[in-house]
Amino acid sequence: MHTNSLIHETSPYLLQHAHNPVNWCAWNDETLKKARKENKMLLISIGYAACHWCHVMEHECFEDEEVAKVMNENFICIKVDREERPDVDQVYMNAAYLISGNGGWPLNALAMPDGKPYYAGTYFPKEKWIQVLNYFSILFKTEKNKLEEQADNVARGINEIELVPKNNDEVLLSKNDLDEAFSGIIKKADKERGGMMSTIKFPMPSIWEFLLQYHFYTGNRQVLGIVNTTLQQMACGGIFDQIGGGFSRYSTDPKWHVPHFEKMLYDNGQLVSLYSLAFQVTANPLYRDVVYESIEFIKRELISREGLFYSSLDADSEGEEGKYYVWTYDEIHAILKNDAALFCDYFNITPEGNWEDGKNIPDCSGADNIAAKYDLTADAFNQKIKLLKQAILTERHKRTRPNTDDKILTAWNALMVIGLTDAYKAFGENEFFEMAKTNIDFYLLNNITADNSLFRNYKNGITTIPGFLDDYTFLISSLINFYQVCFEEKYLTQAKSLMEYVLENFFDKSNGMFFYTDKKYSNLIARKMEVTDNVIASSNSEMAKNLILLGLFFDNNSYKEIARQMIKNVLNDIKKTPSYYSNWAIALTLQINEPYEVAIAGPEWQQKLPAMQKKYLPNVFFAGGNYKSSLPVLEDKLVPGKTFIYVCHNKTCKLPLEDVQAVLSEVSTL
Repeated sequence: MHTNSLIHETSPYLLQHAHNPVNWCAWNDETLKKARKENKMLLISIGYAACHWCHVMEHECFEDEEVAKVMNENFICIKVDREERPDVDQVYMNAAYLISGNGGWPLNALAMPDGKPYYAGTYFPKEKWIQVLNYFSILFKTEKNKLEEQADNVARGINEIELVPKNNDEVLLSKNDLDEAFSGIIKKADKERGGMMSTIKFPMPSIWEFLLQYHFYTGNRQVLGIVNTTLQQMACGGIFDQIGGGFSRYSTDPKWHVPHFEKMLYDNGQLVSLYSLAFQVTANPLYRDVVYESIEFIKRELISREGLFYSSLDADSEGEEGKYYVWTYDEIHAILKNDAALFCDYFNITPEGNWEDGKNIPDCSGADNIAAKYDLTADAFNQKIKLLKQAILTERHKRTRPNTDDKILTAWNALMVIGLTDAYKAFGENEFFEMAKTNIDFYLLNNITADNSLFRNYKNGITTIPGFLDDYTFLISSLINFYQVCFEEKYLTQAKSLMEYVLENFFDKSNGMFFYTDKKYSNLIARKMEVTDNVIASSNSEMAKNLILLGLFFDNNSYKEIARQMIKNVLNDIKKTPSYYSNWAIALTLQINEPYEVAIAGPEWQQKLPAMQKKYLPNVFFAGGNYKSSLPVLEDKLVPGKTFIYVCHNKTCKLPLEDVQAVLSEVSTL
């Protein structure tokens, strides 16, 4: 059996390739030095553990002796887990778009020994891959200057992509800007099925969170309608695992029915947040069920012994996508016997199958009046469905389970902690609080160095990769959010310390934005910025929100000014393409509608705080406790034996209140 240097890595994706005949190396300074010393081209192959076509290309090409011989003789071959090294992925994905006009995974780039790419593509079958490699190997030996010229041009283009110029104009940020962003989103929204108009659909949580906030400030019922349509269609469709909970990455059809079956931590963390917030607005019991079932999925499938969260579940099992999750009509009847008809009616299970080859994806969209058909009350019907789902889940556990990508990433764990904290606010479930606390306390003890720098990855006690901007920004967000449910000031203080590190090591003074990579560890041909919001909000937009909030908590005007400049820089983008700047639109909302700070000081804060946080209050940020605090908003607020609530806005606090309802009335209007 072959063994290459990836055997020393911790990423499951890299370890999958450790016994390929290809002499794979990991991306690091030693590998790059080796390429320059030997004057060999780089072959950079990028994917991730849950990627179906990555597995296909590995089997067809990288496990093949003939292909490996061509690769090893002519290239220094580097395997990259895009989830561990999104900085590398970003650079070479930009190259793919510049060279071929499209991208995706697996991503395969060919580069000069200095890392400048001259060719990039995605999936290649064996014969085509050998043809490409032989062509460029000959060209490198005979006309190297042509490749160098192409590589220089591509590198120049990569450096110019997503350049964000500083906006030095005087700009008045106003509610009209938010109205334009809303109009841009609503024009492209699918009013019938929810989501955005597209043949495939991603959840895109920050779009719907922005619309929830827009509804809060405007009372616009149309907004709440499209949010509810989206969340209900997703919750009832096949993109949600109706049997075991949790969301798949996206649906391959516009009806949310057929998922791409991989399940990612980052999706589920964000969607737990979104459904918790939506429950606060609507009290829809479906949203509560989605939150509880999603967290149950995380507990069952993606949690480590330390209370940290694994990255994903593969889409495939036994070489077949979705095999673990789908059912035939006969299988359901064999398991549920007399109850099968009810189950099949509710989940659209048919003899011919609702997917392909007689297979069914459980999907309860359009399942109306089923309870009446079986002469059951709503409560009895719901209890029955719960029991039947458990029976199917028990049977599913006997199948070959998809592989778990058990690497642990800081940014994605922070997103899950934010979700758990939001769920705790909405439902008061102490288990959610404890899960969040266990995770966040581990990070504070084990993943923050003496100089307040972070690591991105963790596995079996090993950390190897310095943190990127999203690791810092989402951990800061999780600390700010968690402080507001526990009032332990150490979380807020640590958030500020991390922010100071980011300002020192990621900030670009020339335009007021943040680089994705730490200046101390960047070894790429381009130092990029992550600006547009996608399935995960961009690290720059989330950093703008963090600066606003920490600016409020610590009365730090420089933080607020940096955030304002960042928002000014992308203001036209927020208005022109808001579906890709939706988290920026949330930051803009915070900038325009300066939040209330509600300070709760005294021994009964733990009784009063939950009653307020059950409400949807995006315009309120909480501070408090039963101790003397250094926070400006808590200064001189503690009165012995009393619990007072102070409503502060724009550096002015009103007379203290003791009644929670009076406080809610105070903050319900701006």
